[in-house]
Amino acid sequence: MTPPATGPAPATGPATSPAPASARSGADQTESAMHDASSFAPRHLGPRDEDLADMLRSLGLSSLEELADAVVPDDIRLAGRLSLDPPRSEAQALARIRELAAGNQIYRSLIGMGYHGTDTPPVIQRNILENPLWYTPYTPYQPEISQGRLEALLNFQTAVADLTAMDVANASLLDEATAAAEAMSMCHGIARGKKPAFFAADDCHPQTLNVLRTRAGSVGIELRVGPVDELDLSAGDVTGVLVQYPSTYGQVRDHDELVRQVHTAGGLVVVAADLLALTLLRPPGEWADGGADIVVGTSQRFGVPMGYGGPHAAYIATRDKHVRKLPGRIVGVSKDSHEHTAFRLAIQTREQHIKRDKATSNICTAQVLLAVMAGMYAVWHGPEGLRRIAERVQGLTAALAAGLRQQGHDVPEGDHFDTLAIKPVGADANAVIEQAEQHRINLRPIDEHTVGVSLDEQSTAEEVRTLLQVFATATGQSHDDNAPTNPKSDIRNPKSRRTTTYLAHPVFHRYRSETEMMRYITRLQNRDISLAHSMIPLGSCTMKLNAAAEMMPITWPEFAHLHPYAPAEQTRGYQQLFDDLTRWLAEITGLPAVSLQPNAGSQGEYAGLLAIRAYHESRGDTQRDVCLIPTSAHGTNPASAVIAGMRVAAVQCDARGNVDIDDLQRRIDEHGEAVAALMLTYPSTHGVFEAHVRDICQRVHDAGGQVYLDGANLNAQLGLTRPDRVGADVVHLNLHKTFCIPHGGGGPGMGPIAVAEHLAPFLPGDPLDRPEALDDRYSSVGPIAAAGCGSPAILPISWMYIAMMGEPGLRKATQVAILNANYMAKRLEGHYDVLYTGHGGWVAHEFIIDCRPFQKTAGVTVDDIAKRLIDFGFHSPTMSFPVPGTLMIEPTESESKQELDRFCEALIAIREEIRAIERGELAAEASALRHAPHTAEAVTADDWPHAYSRQAAAFPLAWVRQGKYWPPVGRIDQAWGDRNLACACPPMEAYCEL
Repeated sequence: MTPPATGPAPATGPATSPAPASARSGADQTESAMHDASSFAPRHLGPRDEDLADMLRSLGLSSLEELADAVVPDDIRLAGRLSLDPPRSEAQALARIRELAAGNQIYRSLIGMGYHGTDTPPVIQRNILENPLWYTPYTPYQPEISQGRLEALLNFQTAVADLTAMDVANASLLDEATAAAEAMSMCHGIARGKKPAFFAADDCHPQTLNVLRTRAGSVGIELRVGPVDELDLSAGDVTGVLVQYPSTYGQVRDHDELVRQVHTAGGLVVVAADLLALTLLRPPGEWADGGADIVVGTSQRFGVPMGYGGPHAAYIATRDKHVRKLPGRIVGVSKDSHEHTAFRLAIQTREQHIKRDKATSNICTAQVLLAVMAGMYAVWHGPEGLRRIAERVQGLTAALAAGLRQQGHDVPEGDHFDTLAIKPVGADANAVIEQAEQHRINLRPIDEHTVGVSLDEQSTAEEVRTLLQVFATATGQSHDDNAPTNPKSDIRNPKSRRTTTYLAHPVFHRYRSETEMMRYITRLQNRDISLAHSMIPLGSCTMKLNAAAEMMPITWPEFAHLHPYAPAEQTRGYQQLFDDLTRWLAEITGLPAVSLQPNAGSQGEYAGLLAIRAYHESRGDTQRDVCLIPTSAHGTNPASAVIAGMRVAAVQCDARGNVDIDDLQRRIDEHGEAVAALMLTYPSTHGVFEAHVRDICQRVHDAGGQVYLDGANLNAQLGLTRPDRVGADVVHLNLHKTFCIPHGGGGPGMGPIAVAEHLAPFLPGDPLDRPEALDDRYSSVGPIAAAGCGSPAILPISWMYIAMMGEPGLRKATQVAILNANYMAKRLEGHYDVLYTGHGGWVAHEFIIDCRPFQKTAGVTVDDIAKRLIDFGFHSPTMSFPVPGTLMIEPTESESKQELDRFCEALIAIREEIRAIERGELAAEASALRHAPHTAEAVTADDWPHAYSRQAAAFPLAWVRQGKYWPPVGRIDQAWGDRNLACACPPMEAYCEL
């Protein structure tokens, strides 16, 4: 059960010197292949050749090469071209990835450890997972155009809260192991650091214990691991206790006395619980003394394929009194301007872009798409359906236990849900495992004498008979074909039985026919804006095309149905895909070692900083703990530095948005030998290629520090420059940005890191390494995620993108992204001020327009502009980041000139509405800006109290009539929702108002 390696990829000959402009002019033969009818790149790029020529002329340029020479500093330009495989057509790439998929062997994996076979209802697979209206939207920060996803997430939260019997659940985390680490940090934060120790039972999943070790070491928590029966609370220094329910070995324990003891000692109880088991077992929220304080786990077995480890939606639930310490996002209920019920993200001040270095978590990515799937699985099956599945699994497990005992094997007594830890009599564990493999079944080798078996939704009576035959054959026992294989489910300990109801809300009872379920899913999707509607111009988020050919392989069984700890010989296709990706990413970045483990951009930041910290410690530089971070940095940068155990020192930016080199030098001088790293986003979050970036990096290196480059803006680098040329030692790669994995409405994400050779030994470790060493020792190169390659099931998307684009396609995509941004900035000239520009007045792939003056001249806020854009059918650009009162616009290379023009026309029309207010023609309070967005109900109401016309409200420009998007709700009252916090499904009467 060895997970894939996550260590160094071979170097591929990074360029080391800039190329002269003359060497970069013209197109080579490979590039001309992009014009073949079968080539993919022209399909990915929005503007046609004639459009590119027009756009370049508007900027006074003759070619994309001339633009690149003007925008990108010459001293960081690449010499020559990236060495990548030649671009493949869609058909060729699909054929090749089919070959890779064939290298994976689909066995029945009964390994368990939090990963189980499940049946994805086709109505959910086709209408959600494979539907761009669900997988292409952005995080629901603009709630008025995200009502469908928010309702679906509220269903997920309600299901989790009901099944765990907790007060509130969040909208998902990355995986169960990460959720457990977040819960540990949450306990530490609630105790305000006064209790330095955290205890984890040794029968938790081993990957969870290893991830806990990594996190505990980085934030200074003393992790203690041992038998829960030997827990010593006498010192009063334990902030929390984690138990697995049922345990990793299958036991269903009564933890009532444990809860009393921990609470008496002033600690908190954390439970990693199986959601399906909770349909039969007494939930942690109902345990003694008020029950558990925090419950975590995964919703993978709610219809989400194992995917060789992810992505899956983890969950975390807690009590009302701790809700403001809960990491991640919470969907809440509020009301709109018409007093109708509406959903939005609650208490957003918890988000890391506000808390920054005061954050106790750096989580900024949920697993929205997977949480939606899991929530819809609960809607589809309802409480009675989930219970039937659970009873069947538990009954088959009981039958297997009875049959094994009949053969004379050692099977623990007591209640079990789906997992047994068996000591076979007459053979060692390997003999049983090898015999099972002959039947294409994977079992878990717990130790040399013990085999683990975990049944699941897909198990059958025939499978139980096969397992009994496997044990009998391996141990030379007789096998009774008439042994019972499907007795009635029975939890023998009355205290362990669930007696309370769950999923009582009508949404979990209403949709049983596929017709009604399909319509419900469609009603929700129609309440959102996605890339299927219009461009989503979010700066720093890179909302580009997620092509159908890229998405197709993720649901192929060979990629979807592998267990993350399956034997390596069954996963050769994945291994080749990983090898290809790491080789390509090493070449693209110029950094030779790559880890695919970080399953979010924030996790990539964390992993990269841990590598830097471990590197310094390996050299005896334990005093290096200061991370220099420009004030323009992404909000997770300071949070990541804190949870990596570093102190944050802010570096100011100058009037042009560049890092203030003088202030940087002051900070370096101030902290001296304590300088560990600089976290730098390049191009800057202000949308500028800073000309002095190499000088900035050199100063940090001269001070003995390392340079961490935030890869959020890598879409402006590919093929033109790369992190090694800039001076970076580490870079994380947002595969959900630059490399086309869709945002999924707020997740999944992937954030692999590439590092220089000297940091290669400090990449994240194997999640199953050193199970015998699970003590309080600190290893900063431990795992940060439960699976060795994070979320492997979505890596085929990025593989397909790079394979189809090749070097010429990636290079041109970068050039077109930069062109689109500069074209838009030029079109908006005279209407909005671009806040920052680089040398020559150019921007990079994104730019910031300043909306702050309108507050003074017209009383119009950036919120007003964002909401008015909805009436034009557009999602707002990034609001108030990195500069309050501004909009950051990133068009990407995938948007056509026609779409760019439409968006510019919308912004210009809004500017005219602002001018009307400035001229005194009407007050801001009476304007369409203040009352936007306008719903169909409002526009068609008998009463129209506004000074502007209904047509101006709904159809502000003629082309808006074509495929008009009607917002489902008016402007949402965020503050009211926070004052009246509700994070579960409202009564059905509330839906009638929508």
